Parts: sequence; structure tokens; C-alpha cells
Amino acid sequence: MKTLLSAILLLNVIVTGQSLFGQQFPAVSENQRIEMLKHPNNRPVRMVFDTDTYNEIDDQFALVYTLISPELDVKAVYAAPFKNNRSKGPRDGMEKSYEEILRILRKLGRSSEGFAFRGSTSYLNDIRNPERSPAAMDLVERAKKSSPEDPLYVVAVGAITNVSNAILIDPAIINNIVVVWLGGNGHNWPHQREFNFRQDLNASRIIFDSGVPFVQLPCTPVVTHFTTTVPEMERYVGGRGEIGDYLLKIFKDYRKDHFAWSKVLWDMTAVAWVINDKWLPSDLVHSPIVTDNYTLSFDKSRHLIRSVNFVNRDPIFRDFFTKLDKRSKK
Repeated sequence: MKTLLSAILLLNVIVTGQSLFGQQFPAVSENQRIEMLKHPNNRPVRMVFDTDTYNEIDDQFALVYTLISPELDVKAVYAAPFKNNRSKGPRDGMEKSYEEILRILRKLGRSSEGFAFRGSTSYLNDIRNPERSPAAMDLVERAKKSSPEDPLYVVAVGAITNVSNAILIDPAIINNIVVVWLGGNGHNWPHQREFNFRQDLNASRIIFDSGVPFVQLPCTPVVTHFTTTVPEMERYVGGRGEIGDYLLKIFKDYRKDHFAWSKVLWDMTAVAWVINDKWLPSDLVHSPIVTDNYTLSFDKSRHLIRSVNFVNRDPIFRDFFTKLDKRSKK
């Protein structure tokens, strides 16, 4: 893992425009960045979805929500690496996520051909040698065909490895994309040891430092409010086709004891922001500096990012339940 010196060197690239190990991050003017950080008006919104789908159960809900929302024009889905008790390591987690993506697509009657891509097999250990995974290369190619006026939205809900690799492969793409990431905790929270953030510290640092237009959905204490229960899932998800029954099953199987239990479906909120930002109010804030201690440091001369500060739970679930029910009746 790179030391704090790497963070300082990377920050120097952004401030001075000099190269770092042969890489050059283009300058994005604050006017352009602020304009790109406005909620997208063009519908449907062109986007790709980056997900560690087998990590737990919220990714599956988010992927389904993405694919059944007519407001979104989903061009590709990328499998992200993860390591927890459901995988042996990043490569295994990515492969299991890819398999879960294919499983979801089959249940929705969607083809995976040219649509689902394997991602990184390891976390970002050497910023001089980014991994050219199928996901990263697809993102680069799609971003190159986009523009600041018509950016590609990159909605990411796992470790940000694939996206950071793509930025390192072709830094010019930061002019043409908007990254919407569920990752990290609130900026006033005492630490950043949130699952998505801490898995790949180098990748997380690149997203905050590169100057890419960036919308952050902090997990604690913001998205933690996005909870639901077994009775609600049984009432509004079960019986809504094969995919509804599958989502209900994995929700109920996640925990044996359902008494007085609710579950956060974290990842759906990143999708919801792209659909309707009024459900997730946000602020323009200066991008914090990521330290090696999984904390944040602050410098008000830094570029701006957008950070969500609250989640209106009910309209998001209402939107999802309505769309799922409508699809099941076709």
C-alpha cells in the first residue's frame, strides 16, 4: 500500500499539472465541475453500474432497481472485487459478483453479451500499473465517446477499484464522466473504515484527489437510514415475478432471526440519486484528503465534490415497489 508520500505526490499532480509516473491528470475548471455536478436533465441518463454484487444482498436490489427504471439507460454492468466471509479474496469476490450479475440478468430476461464485464482481480497496489480489466477498458472506451456536456454517469457501489484503474489508464476521461459512489462515511465521522472505502485505500484516494466530478453517498450516518423489514419485503417484493421472489428469498436468508430486525439496502440509494436527487439532498463541499489512517483531512482550497447529507427513505422504496409491481404485470 502506498505511503502518505504517494498521496502528496498525487495531490501535487492535481495542483501543478505535472506528471506522476508518466500519468497526467487534466485540469477540470470549477465552473465545468459544478455544472457537471448538477443533477442530470437528459433522460434517460446514460450510465454504467459498478457492483460487488455477491458481497451481500443490497447490490442485487440496486442492480434490479437500475434495470427496471426507464429513467436510466444502462450501457454496462461491471463486477467489482471484494473480500469478506463470502469470498476468498478480491479475485474470487469479483468472479462471484460476475456470476451473480449473470444470474440477475437471466431472471430479468436480459442478455449479458457485451453488457456484463469482469472487473479487477486485485486491489490497486501500483498506480503506475493499473489493471486493464474488461470492465476498466469498457469504461475507458465509453467515456472517450462522451463529453462534458453529455457525460457518462458511473454509478459505483463497491470498492472503487475498477473506476480508479480506468482513470489511471486514461486520465483524460475525468472530463467526460460523473462518478456517483456509495462509499466512505460522513466527513465528520471519526473514521473511514467503511467496507467499500477501506478495501482499496489507493483507489479511494484517487477518486477524491483526481478531480473527477464526484457525487459521494456517505454510509454512516447518512445512508444507514435506508432500512426495510421482512414484512415490507413480503408485502411489496414477493410475488412480483421470478426476480421479486429471488430478492425476497435472499433478503430473508440473510439473517435467521427476523424479530425486530431491519436491513439497510445501502446500494439502492446511489441509483436513486441519479433518478431523483430531491430524495437525497446534498451539498457542494471541498474534497477531503484521504490519509493512510483511514481518516480525512481538510483543505478549503481543494476542488469541490457533491456530498449527500440525508436520505428520504419512503419515496425511494415507493418508486422501487411501484416499478417492480408494474413489471410483474406485463
